[in-house]
Amino acid sequence: MQSDLRAAMPITEAWAYFDHAAVAPLCQPAAEAIQLYATQASHAGDTVWLTWKNGVEHTRRRAAKLLGAKADEITLTTNTTHGINLVAEGLDWLPGDNVVVLCDEFPSNLYPWMHLKSRGVETRLVSTDAGRVDPDKLREACDRRTRLVTFSWIAYGAGERRDIDSFIEVAQECGANGGRGAWVLLDAIQGLGVFPLDVSQTPIDFLSADGHKWLLGPEGAGIAYLREERLEEIRPTGVGWNSVVGCQEFGKIELEFKPSAARFEGGSINMAGQLALGASLGLLLGHDRDEVAAAVLEITDYLCQQLRRHGASIHSHRSCYNNGHDPRSGIVSVSLPGHDPGEIRTRCAAERIAISVREGRLRLSPHAYTTKDEVDHLVSTLPPAP
Repeated sequence: MQSDLRAAMPITEAWAYFDHAAVAPLCQPAAEAIQLYATQASHAGDTVWLTWKNGVEHTRRRAAKLLGAKADEITLTTNTTHGINLVAEGLDWLPGDNVVVLCDEFPSNLYPWMHLKSRGVETRLVSTDAGRVDPDKLREACDRRTRLVTFSWIAYGAGERRDIDSFIEVAQECGANGGRGAWVLLDAIQGLGVFPLDVSQTPIDFLSADGHKWLLGPEGAGIAYLREERLEEIRPTGVGWNSVVGCQEFGKIELEFKPSAARFEGGSINMAGQLALGASLGLLLGHDRDEVAAAVLEITDYLCQQLRRHGASIHSHRSCYNNGHDPRSGIVSVSLPGHDPGEIRTRCAAERIAISVREGRLRLSPHAYTTKDEVDHLVSTLPPAP
């Protein structure tokens, strides 16, 4: 599996890439999809528009397959923020409602909820321990007016992989939404493409993710999932010609929304981006999800082992919970005592090693195609421990 995936990653010819949690390199199929689109657009114009449209629908079906969802539950977005805002701006909030969110979320999963203050909605922040959430603290933050609980599947800084089922359990104990419990929105951008998720078995209500991280696709092309039973609960925003039934009958003005999540795609789609995302989804769907996840955990385990030998401190939780939940992910948060992380990043870049700095620490995020030789190269490039 690793060799096949690695062969599809041109970046390996020049860089050791440990920055998938920021912006991943494009896989070869995605790059070829963009190149084909550019060639067709420049030589044939819109005479191939229907071909592009069919390709975009193929992207939708692939996204649904990856999630265990129905194609009608997938809407194509420009990014994770877009998908989150569909819910934040579309729910029928009432003054006194609240949304519960973790304090260490990426800003895209904080600002949309804070923006609801003018509508009388309270944003309740739950503290974490390097990404780890105390279920009792989460439960204490929820009450009968909690409409939504939202969290990132994987903490973008510390790399904690959350126990989705435990969040759902707490949310369902709330008395909001007519006694049906609070709904759950998952920011899946740091996990989708690596770890398996089947929404037919894991009853989250909404999900949003972009393609430019672990999915190995381009920026500006993402997906959102809205559970079929929740579709009518979200008021469409950004409504346009593409929101309605008979969307290509431009002279027929009748506001009848599509009976699927595609109603949220108001205007023209980012054709090039969505075609490329579909290609990268095809690449990943060609590999067993469990094998991809196991490869990522194996390489990050090896990375942590070598870093500790070098004298680095690992700040990510890497041990199982008492209930057996595994918090490991593809993100490892690291510090090297006595050394500035920004200077280390510059040092690594000079050796063609891509890493990030987040929360004042090194953030290392290899993918399933990363090799132990690349890990050894990274560790040997680090300055010596004091």
